[in-house]
Amino acid sequence: MTTAPRRLTVLLPVLGLVVVAVCGLTLLALATVRVGPLAVVIGVAAALVPVAVVVAAVLWVDRWEPEPAKLLLLAFAWGACIATITALLINNTAETVGDLLLGRGNGSRLSALVSAPLVEEAAKGAFVLFVFLRRRDEFDGIIDGIVYAGLAAAGFAFTENIYYFGRAFADYGFGDGTSAGVIAAFVLRGVLSPFTHPLFTAMTGVGIGVAARAPAGVVKVLAPLGGYLGAVCLHALWNGAATLGGAKTFLNVYFLVMVPIFIAVVLVIVLQRRHEQRIVEAALPGMVRARWIAASEVELLASLPGRREWRRQARRQSGRRAAKAVADYQNAVTELAFLKRAKDTAQTREREEELLRTLRASRAEAVRLAGDA
Repeated sequence: MTTAPRRLTVLLPVLGLVVVAVCGLTLLALATVRVGPLAVVIGVAAALVPVAVVVAAVLWVDRWEPEPAKLLLLAFAWGACIATITALLINNTAETVGDLLLGRGNGSRLSALVSAPLVEEAAKGAFVLFVFLRRRDEFDGIIDGIVYAGLAAAGFAFTENIYYFGRAFADYGFGDGTSAGVIAAFVLRGVLSPFTHPLFTAMTGVGIGVAARAPAGVVKVLAPLGGYLGAVCLHALWNGAATLGGAKTFLNVYFLVMVPIFIAVVLVIVLQRRHEQRIVEAALPGMVRARWIAASEVELLASLPGRREWRRQARRQSGRRAAKAVADYQNAVTELAFLKRAKDTAQTREREEELLRTLRASRAEAVRLAGDA
């Protein structure tokens, strides 16, 4: 009776990895054919700089309740491979159709202004929606939506930048003063706008995050749809400024629209993190009364600096495994605090028991390793 489910749990992840690998190799082959192997190598090296900054920023956001590493890696791989090749196929088709219907040269505008915003934001946002629908226990609200959206978009931008940086190198090279084109491409995509793709897709993540906390009703449908439409509009505005407008128009859109919206998203993240901290603080006394945690641990668990120092001390005294056990313990406490706000159902009670087993096991592991040190 358990053979079929077991086959599914083994085969589906393997199949997913194969699909991701095939998409990634296909994109690499296409880029190599278009710009050459050396240009691709240069593109990869240049693209690593902005993506490292973006990923570090997203992981900084995801500190109160870190999402599973496997899901975060899958989000990045989805954006870098699945979403990118989907967008490439559809956008190229839209460009070809546009050239046929509107005249040669107009297809690229149609692709940039209509196809790219609609398709790319749908492709990136699909992973966030997948986590929301299939892994609700790992999706608690707006911060989680922004984290998954940010990593999927970072993966997409990474692959896209490889091609753009590689093409700039192939077109201009590094000799005889022609490096200006390469530098311009890096400044535009790596310095001025590394957060544009994550910013666009964060709108979808915010919408799905609102739906995650909303009671059953119309909000669960309208919030994700509104977030997606916001992402599409921002993306279309950005592409329109870069494609149709001159330098002045582009800079106006950048400084008067994109920068303020980016600042607003940062403020939302800061407020949401404070809200998460208050949720944890409010739940800790009840956990002490239930004898889930010790009263002496409340101060350490109530702040990120306290948690970080606790892990550092465990690492210094007992090694990495002890620090990992303490981190698992802290994460279980956070998830239990968030779960207390959920509706009491058989599913939430089952999840609570699962988290309590994790909490007790990680505590026992940390204590054992401390005794062995």
